[in-house]
Amino acid sequence: MRVLAGVAAVSCLCPLVVFLCVVSQSCFGTQISSSNSRAQRNQTKLSAIDNDSHHRPKRGWIWNQFFVLEEHIGPEPQYVGKLHSNSDKGNGSVRYILSGEGAGSIFIIDETSGDIHAAKSLDRERKSQYVLHARAIDRRTNRSLEAESEFIIKVQDVNDNAPTFPDGPFSATVPEMTDAGTSVFQVTASDADDPTYGNSAKIVYSILEGQPYFSVDPKTGIIRTAVSNLDRESRDHYAVVIQAKDMAGSVGGLSGSTTVNITLTDVNDNPPKFSQKSYQLYVPELAPVGKAVGRIRANDEDEGQNAEMTYSITNADAAAIFTITTDTDRREGIISLKQPLNYEKRKVHTLNIEGSNTYPDSHFSHLGPFKDSTSLRVIVGDVDEPPVFSMDYYIMDVYENSPVGTQVGTVTAIDPDSTNSAVRYFIENEEERPLYFTIGVNSGIIRTTQVLDREGTAWHNITVMAAEVDNPRLVSHVPVTIQVLDVNDNIPTISGGNNIIIVCESTKTGQVIQTIRAADLDNFANGKFSFEVPAEHPANPNFTLKDNGDNSASIVSRRRDGFSQDRDQGFFSLVLVVADGGEPPLSSTATLSLRVCVCQRNTRGRNSNICQAQAFLSSAGLSTGAFVAILLCIIILLAIIMLFTQLRNKKASKEPLILSEEDIRENVVTYDDEGGGEEDTEAFDIAALRNPKVSEHRRKFHTYLGCGPTPSLLLDSHDIIQQIIQQKVAEADSDKRGPPYDSLQTYAYEGRGSLAGSVSSLGLNAAVPELNYADLEDWEPERQTLERIVGEQFAMVKAHPDT
Repeated sequence: MRVLAGVAAVSCLCPLVVFLCVVSQSCFGTQISSSNSRAQRNQTKLSAIDNDSHHRPKRGWIWNQFFVLEEHIGPEPQYVGKLHSNSDKGNGSVRYILSGEGAGSIFIIDETSGDIHAAKSLDRERKSQYVLHARAIDRRTNRSLEAESEFIIKVQDVNDNAPTFPDGPFSATVPEMTDAGTSVFQVTASDADDPTYGNSAKIVYSILEGQPYFSVDPKTGIIRTAVSNLDRESRDHYAVVIQAKDMAGSVGGLSGSTTVNITLTDVNDNPPKFSQKSYQLYVPELAPVGKAVGRIRANDEDEGQNAEMTYSITNADAAAIFTITTDTDRREGIISLKQPLNYEKRKVHTLNIEGSNTYPDSHFSHLGPFKDSTSLRVIVGDVDEPPVFSMDYYIMDVYENSPVGTQVGTVTAIDPDSTNSAVRYFIENEEERPLYFTIGVNSGIIRTTQVLDREGTAWHNITVMAAEVDNPRLVSHVPVTIQVLDVNDNIPTISGGNNIIIVCESTKTGQVIQTIRAADLDNFANGKFSFEVPAEHPANPNFTLKDNGDNSASIVSRRRDGFSQDRDQGFFSLVLVVADGGEPPLSSTATLSLRVCVCQRNTRGRNSNICQAQAFLSSAGLSTGAFVAILLCIIILLAIIMLFTQLRNKKASKEPLILSEEDIRENVVTYDDEGGGEEDTEAFDIAALRNPKVSEHRRKFHTYLGCGPTPSLLLDSHDIIQQIIQQKVAEADSDKRGPPYDSLQTYAYEGRGSLAGSVSSLGLNAAVPELNYADLEDWEPERQTLERIVGEQFAMVKAHPDT
């Protein structure tokens, strides 16, 4: 069995392809009798068809790879090749079956002839080859004539894809002024065509835009600088267009392009430049020292660190008065004063200012010095200045106790302006304190206004003001310090001369009892002291005085037999004279008191000049007076405690006012004895129960608004008594000073069970028998008297209700 490949469809290919196809066709006609034979580039697969296949000779088919061109656009299906079996006699008994990738859809086969065609246009970039399987069967028996064999159809490439730059466009940087040929960037294009077949994927690079400044390597795509004078200050950006063309750049090849944006970075290739060769600046003479008076700027076409510069003043005379610093943010030179200006001394100053790059680049040193200079003419403006003192501060002195008006010193100030105005002097006293000095308004002479005492105030600080007569608002100040010099005007004294000196009983002859020193309020110049016993006093048999020559003296014992607290008197005295070394010398006489006692010994066994009776107090750090004060405080505190205790016991012994636990409102007053009846008015004082805050000074009569008056059973025709009773009842009801009603004892009812019965007619239930009023005629004189008395009393009450 053999397989033939047609060559009619490949007539349009290049000669190499035609040659390969011819060779392939010539090879297809060979036969291989053995099933195990192999061709140089082909492989035959044989398998048993059925159990009786061994009765006939095994045959095989030989085939090569098929090729089909991609992107076929013809009207007819593209012929691929032909399958043929040795068993095919040309009578149509053999049926060819194709299976695998694209079988039936892309690749179709003529079942009778075995011709294979591509029904669709293929794209190698999508799929470069297809694996298919072929079988040959008998149409009548459907039995396989040949074993199934696998073969490959490869898609043959044509130049149908242009080169592309998938990552474009690109950006790159290169320093300015670099040498020609410096590598800037490398571009790489990609082509989807087969790089192993022909020149479809062979790319060549060229530059379309960017010449003559840049070039590109045709093979590698490396972009390089073409010139060495690329200047960022002239042009800092270039758009370079690179083209990639396949087919090795030949005519008919496909191409693609991309843009590379190249930016020039700055280098320090430009020196700073001042826009003018000279500048002029006006500065008033009163401009403060250290403050900025002007600014100057040099231009540098570079940027960033390459444009940083430093300013300096090159002439020494101007540098002594002015200074210049650099403002790095604004790249300016700030001019300020180191010394004050004076219009009267110098009206114009010339400054030579230089600006130089801070970070020069040695690669461009051939371009010249990276610095520039200019001159600045400073014109000093005349200003009316305040007076100027001859000194910044004054120190003067004067002796204490000098008489009022003593001259201390003189201050001097002048007007620095050309007008030379007169100056007046004053002493500043904003706090209105007492001044010890005065100053001459025109002369500036300072004098004392009081007698000074060095021991009170040794230094005085004043502030002197100087003002121009023509312009008093211009004032200058100067501090003046005045020292009060010492004179010997204070007598020396003994330090601690009032303290008692302790003399121990064990003191021996010639032993130093205590060392004394002198004190003087005068300073050390008058403080050379001497000590001696006055000559007019008799010699002391117990003590002597020794001058040590160092402003101290020692008290020395002279008694041979020692001292005794029992034998000797309680206190001794020593008179001495202390004199200072002043001019004239002053002296004072002092009397020292000495006490003899048994001294306490210290840890070393020596006397400690502390009496044993004082040892306890001294160990506690207390003096005798302090100890006595503490005892008195303790005694007073104990007395107060005892007094409070007695007062509390006395108060607790009193009986309580209320003995029962009943309601206090109903038991204002309780007592055990009975009263003596209505005539007993001394049982208790009812005034104690009255409230003086709410009571009235005098009772007033009020109309009783309660129930109607109860008529009297006995005095029915005589209602004057009834009116009096009603008034009394109303008065009692309205009286707020009395106790509540439930505390009053009423006896309107005598009670039941009494043999005598009730003497009151209020509780009678039986009808009152008619009385014989004729019997009352015998009482007529008494009734008239009683009626007259009561009527007079009632009339008087009505006439004087307040009384």
